[in-house]
Amino acid sequence: MGASNSQISTALAVMLVGYGVMSIALSVWLKMPISVVWSTPGAAFLAASAGLGLSFELAVGAFMVSSLLIVVTGLWPALGSLVRKIPPQISAAMLAGVIFPFVVATVHSAVDFPALILPVIVVWFLINRFLPLWATPIAIGLGFVLIGASPEASDASFGSFWPELALVIPQFELAAIIAIGIPLYLITMASQNLPGLAIMSSLGYQVPAGKVFAATGSASMVTSLFGGFGLNLAAITAALNADSSAAKDPNKRWIASSWGGVIYILFALFAAPFAAFVLAVPRELLLSLAGIALINTFANAIRGAVTDDSTRLAAVVTFIIGAASVTILGIGGAFWALLAGVIVWLLGRKL
Repeated sequence: MGASNSQISTALAVMLVGYGVMSIALSVWLKMPISVVWSTPGAAFLAASAGLGLSFELAVGAFMVSSLLIVVTGLWPALGSLVRKIPPQISAAMLAGVIFPFVVATVHSAVDFPALILPVIVVWFLINRFLPLWATPIAIGLGFVLIGASPEASDASFGSFWPELALVIPQFELAAIIAIGIPLYLITMASQNLPGLAIMSSLGYQVPAGKVFAATGSASMVTSLFGGFGLNLAAITAALNADSSAAKDPNKRWIASSWGGVIYILFALFAAPFAAFVLAVPRELLLSLAGIALINTFANAIRGAVTDDSTRLAAVVTFIIGAASVTILGIGGAFWALLAGVIVWLLGRKL
């Protein structure tokens, strides 16, 4: 979204540090296995919004608004209640529409780069059959190894090992906030924060949502000053750190998520070379890896979108508009998809 190489590496490093610090702080404070991560659907949404032509400063301003809305959700329960009034089927359809281009990109790259993508797909399906929680990280790791050893990454230019950590002065514009900030907030809530709470509850942990949202939203506002786009509750990682595989005693599982935070901070040391590698690789290959990582998310979103007869038409309209990736008045398709879906749903209720 208009970011320079240095800004990308800075944003990546600061976000990783943020994930680590918040995972450690919340886990130690609440004595619960709280894992804070990025939003993969949110990142996919931002990548899909790159065509809007917004400056990085405007995007950062939208990131800050999205983070502020998370804080307000934690401090003002009425906003969270308003978000929950949007039928989950419509939110799921919007998410499915946003990530649809990435899933399709996997098919195109499998045709254009079969030696690099087909093995990743096969490995993902095999591991997903027996160890579903590990399928995505192992397959994506394999993908980066294959791409890194291929001629496609031969143009990677590794400059300074350390990112510059330069501040980004945010700019605020209504169109950018509507196109980026509000959809990013809704996607983060629908795909990460609310599922994360549900997973933790299913494992016996009643997470104080208000405290966690206020804390992660505030930290996210800080990281946005360096180009970061969000800190939120984990969903899949939460399941790894909060079940019996982390520790037999539920009261000690917070130690696992704390060590996970330490690992995030260590990863931040390699943000600059990783960013240089990503920028050198053809965009189609990165989109295809993202598509593989999002297969289960897409499947779950599609299933959730069409489960209820009363909202099915609204969900289908939402998905179609979201998948079309239209831009109207400088505002991206995610907003218009959500707006159209809610209107169709409301009309269906009144007729």
